[in-house]
Amino acid sequence: MKRLSILGSTGSIGKSTLDVVARHPERFSVAGLAEGHDVAALALQIEKFSPRVVSVRDESAAKELSGMLRGRRPEILFGLEGASAVASMSEADAVVSAIVGAAGLVPTMAAVRSGKTIALANKETMVVAGSLVGREAKSSGASIIPVDSEHSAIFQSLVGHRREDLVRIILTASGGPFLRATREEIERAGPEKALRHPRWEMGAKITIDSASLMNKGLEVIEARWLFDVPPDKISVVVHPQSVVHSMVEYRDGCVVAQMGVPDMRAPIAYAIAYPERIESGVERLDLASVRELTFEEPDFDRFPCLRLAFDALAAGGSMPAVLNAANEVAVAAFIGKRVGFMDIPRIVRATMDEHSPVSFSGIEEIIEIDKWARGFARGIE
Repeated sequence: MKRLSILGSTGSIGKSTLDVVARHPERFSVAGLAEGHDVAALALQIEKFSPRVVSVRDESAAKELSGMLRGRRPEILFGLEGASAVASMSEADAVVSAIVGAAGLVPTMAAVRSGKTIALANKETMVVAGSLVGREAKSSGASIIPVDSEHSAIFQSLVGHRREDLVRIILTASGGPFLRATREEIERAGPEKALRHPRWEMGAKITIDSASLMNKGLEVIEARWLFDVPPDKISVVVHPQSVVHSMVEYRDGCVVAQMGVPDMRAPIAYAIAYPERIESGVERLDLASVRELTFEEPDFDRFPCLRLAFDALAAGGSMPAVLNAANEVAVAAFIGKRVGFMDIPRIVRATMDEHSPVSFSGIEEIIEIDKWARGFARGIE
């Protein structure tokens, strides 16, 4: 029986993880849950999965949750300390890190330092602190298995192959809702259009990032650290069908790809059961019905956020953390209808231009840089 702690349990990845867990009650149990926004949903999860410890966003939410529960109650914690306690609890054999954004950094690092096996869906942890995470994981013996469909595909495509034979990693992007839109149409688009992803059902922030291709840019930075490859060995192609989730090219000219129906339960099941494969509830891929698979180069003029991510990776040091923080502020402003869609790259670029990248040796330094970037980005909304 593998005991799991799930960070971000009421988000889309958290819910999908619990769906997989519920299909295998003989294989998995839930030791801890942490959420940040939906106390009512957490109460239902507690009733079904009986975790020993849960964490919510603040003391007020903890009192609200306590009032909802009947019968057996878990220990209720709150804030970053609470989420970190859930991430590092001794009863958990593995941790699913699915808190969206930089908010997931501290609890994920707690799991890393505790030497856990981590099913990582929080890409921002690797974006803002990839080198630090790598060092801490090596020291503690933690294992990181990616949950993002693209990084899971790369992970699977590397199994059984020599790393010295790798030529490049090829990340695929759906292109999002604006794939065929002109730049002018993209500039006029509001949140309603940007949130209509053609392939995936995700939270609002990730969906907007997919529309701008910033999500793919963050994945490029994440891949650099997850797989310890230089930036010039990472490329992106647009693949609207979202059947090929990513690929690895080897020096003999062969390309190994991982394919499947776009459903996050598949990479989640692979990560939490690794190295086994288990039934995930995902529909089987019928290639005859797909009929065609197409690929094209991304358009950096219409999707400048992707270029900004490559620029941040090239600058190195603290620049990816600044990119991520400014993007989170800009996306929130766009969803709140305070800025336009193409103001997102404008805000990110201006914040990056104001920052001189520095190296860092601890999480506290990253948090300070993140705070500065958020403050600057809010000032130019």
